[in-house]
Amino acid sequence: MEYTEEIVHIDELDKKILQLITKNARIPFLEVARECGVSGAAIHQRVQRLLNIGIVSGSEFIVNPNKLGFNTCAYLGIFLEKANYDKKVVEQLKEIPEVVECHFTTGAWAIFIKVQAKSNRHLKKIIDTDLQAIDGIARTETFISLDQVFKRQIPIS
Repeated sequence: MEYTEEIVHIDELDKKILQLITKNARIPFLEVARECGVSGAAIHQRVQRLLNIGIVSGSEFIVNPNKLGFNTCAYLGIFLEKANYDKKVVEQLKEIPEVVECHFTTGAWAIFIKVQAKSNRHLKKIIDTDLQAIDGIARTETFISLDQVFKRQIPIS
């Protein structure tokens, strides 16, 4: 069984709406309507449709980890003892609050995670105490981010 994501085609109005709401998730629908030259009700219906078909999912406030004292960002490649441990390991990774992203990958690692820690010492504790205690993890490889230069969404065009 092959997994493929269904590609959804959208029109120019949907693209314009996406450009506006991805720049500012708090933009009022009436302002989006003015920019697009349609009614507020039309924008509401379009955004609801985009949510329903899965092009966008919700909206969120982004917490700045540094402002809360989480000053170390690290990426860890995880080597598994056996490939079939992947789901069991991921379930245990979900229990570590500092693990903020988790990806299955190709290449050297089976899993790649992003960790937000308060310090290098805190990161070491997470690795030594939390990660290495998970059955199925053979070893990890750590990369500390010095600074996030930019982060963006895919272009809407």
